[in-house]
Amino acid sequence: MSHAEILATFAGRAATADISLIEGNKGLFDGLDVEGMDSNAALAKMLSAPVVLVIDTNGMTRGIAPLISGYLDFDRDVDIRGVILNKVGGTRHEGKLRAALERYTDTEVLGAIGRDKALEIPERHLGLIPANEAEKVDATIARLADAVSAGVDVDRLIEIAAVGETPVTKGRSIAKPTKPDPDVRIAIARDAAFGFYYQDDLEAFARAGAELIPFDALSDAKLPEADGLFIGGGLPETHLAALSANKSLREDIRQALARGMPAYAECGGLMYLSRSIQWRDEKYDMVGAVPGDIIVDARPQGRGYVLIEETGKGSWPPASHGPSAGIPAHEFHYARLGYLSDGLDYAYRVIRGNGIDGHHDGLLVDNLLAGFAHRRNTEADPWVNRWVEFVREKSV
Repeated sequence: MSHAEILATFAGRAATADISLIEGNKGLFDGLDVEGMDSNAALAKMLSAPVVLVIDTNGMTRGIAPLISGYLDFDRDVDIRGVILNKVGGTRHEGKLRAALERYTDTEVLGAIGRDKALEIPERHLGLIPANEAEKVDATIARLADAVSAGVDVDRLIEIAAVGETPVTKGRSIAKPTKPDPDVRIAIARDAAFGFYYQDDLEAFARAGAELIPFDALSDAKLPEADGLFIGGGLPETHLAALSANKSLREDIRQALARGMPAYAECGGLMYLSRSIQWRDEKYDMVGAVPGDIIVDARPQGRGYVLIEETGKGSWPPASHGPSAGIPAHEFHYARLGYLSDGLDYAYRVIRGNGIDGHHDGLLVDNLLAGFAHRRNTEADPWVNRWVEFVREKSV
């Protein structure tokens, strides 16, 4: 997203909220760029947002002072307003941390959270277990809320949030876009196996005149009545038995695609549409629309920002910027697609990243486009509009 687009998106959402909370990914100053242009600090400066640091304090006492001093001095334009001490070992440990910060810095301590196994969220090879899979989510949130209420000065956090200034949108309208009456129905997998979707992208479907009809790949026997199919990212390898056991849905999808139903699949969706998935010592049959087999390795096969360009072979309406312009996207997968049939066409060439074979991504089979790259619907890459238009053309 461009800076102007980020500002307009944030301002539009902030206009309807009392507080806007931005959760940083990785550290405050970490990122791909050595100058920090893609860091959380850069975003905080762009949005004029105050920053609260959450610091894990395992094995740390006086050493917290130079750590926080470094954060404060590294970029004075970042408005760091305080710190929350996390994984504190007890009252004595907290006292030492507070004393060090009071002696050597002007940082305000906004609270402390103790070490508590009940607050931990399980992890696996792709990170935290996502909310669409987690059991007893409400109970976990309640425990976290109780811990924060008891250990953190929430009223002070609200006061700090109030100092944030509404970003200037440089004349761009932040009015809520109108949504036309839908004339296209798109089935979308929304279940424990497939849950990685960008909310902005889902909202873009409505603006493009499409109604998203959710289905559960683990339990629904048939696809809902729809003009197109969208299967996004997820973790199908953790639900292999259930996905494979749902033979009626797998066959229904395979037949729909064979009849020419327009479909788009990203990462986990590509895996599900393959002939089979092998993970550890298990191998299960999948849909079989993609003429290849998935092997889930112990190490990532592709991760991070990627850049792809269109080959011109895709069936979607041509991009306004032309097929040679690069498209920024993202990939993170332990899976690789092997034993592919010969003579296949691809929608993208990989400029940076891995894709399917290190050179190509976006496998084309009839009206299906399936790849590992996750695209974002932005002004520079309005893929949702293009694909909905393609579905609309095919549904006539």
